[in-house]
Amino acid sequence: MEVEAEAQERPRDEDIMAHHQAVCQEGTCKSEFVGDKEPLSVLAAEYELGNPVFKAKIEQLGKTYGAIRRTRGDGNCFFRSFMFAYLEHVLEAEDEREAARVLQNVEQCRNALVSLGYAEFTFEDFLAIFVEQVENALPGKPTSMSIGTLVERCRDQYISNYVIMFFRFVTSSEIRRRAEFFEPFILGISSTTVDQFCKSSVEPMGEESDHVHIIALTDALGVPVRVVYLDRSICDNGKTTDVNHHDFIPGGADAEEQRRENPHVVLLYRPGHYDILYRK
Repeated sequence: MEVEAEAQERPRDEDIMAHHQAVCQEGTCKSEFVGDKEPLSVLAAEYELGNPVFKAKIEQLGKTYGAIRRTRGDGNCFFRSFMFAYLEHVLEAEDEREAARVLQNVEQCRNALVSLGYAEFTFEDFLAIFVEQVENALPGKPTSMSIGTLVERCRDQYISNYVIMFFRFVTSSEIRRRAEFFEPFILGISSTTVDQFCKSSVEPMGEESDHVHIIALTDALGVPVRVVYLDRSICDNGKTTDVNHHDFIPGGADAEEQRRENPHVVLLYRPGHYDILYRK
């Protein structure tokens, strides 16, 4: 009986999504592409009158994470959150080794796109803009940027959307390149072929992302991502108020080392939307 009561109290994903959409209608969707860094208490305030189980999950979240940076809910929020969180890490850590590693992977992505039949002129401008942001995140150059500049660039429609388009091309090419691996996942969420899925659900701007997109992008760029789920999922321990997370760790030579470390890119998922989380 207690379990049934908890299940009734637990918010449905549809309720969470409806709440988020209601907030959007009040003006959130007209916000910047990337918002300011805010204390996690703003999330608690947003759901102050919400479901008690959901409020308890936010309280649990506050034990590990201290701040949030919101992104616009326009269907591109995963890619935009990934872009900012990754560049912010490279900038703040002055991580030249990481930047060199990802730029090497970008070249491999370029080769993969060409080998799959993509004309280079269709993606080269998008690729160049991303490379420029990674290089400018490193210190000691006339073009080196501050966090404030990074925020401005990620709010710039030209820069922000060009990087997202590059990520969409990379995601699509990785799915196509490993079609046999991704096909079962795609069939689980769609009745389309791999090619149709890429054309309709990956490459167009504004199409929302799920685990297929995340696996493909993290594997292609070699960048681990932690997704923290603020939804109605139940943890392995059976507690309805604990918060689940999943680490998307790319395969390859660095996989073991990356598993030993916490991912630098941490995203908060609420049904239909991603924001950026900051550890305390």
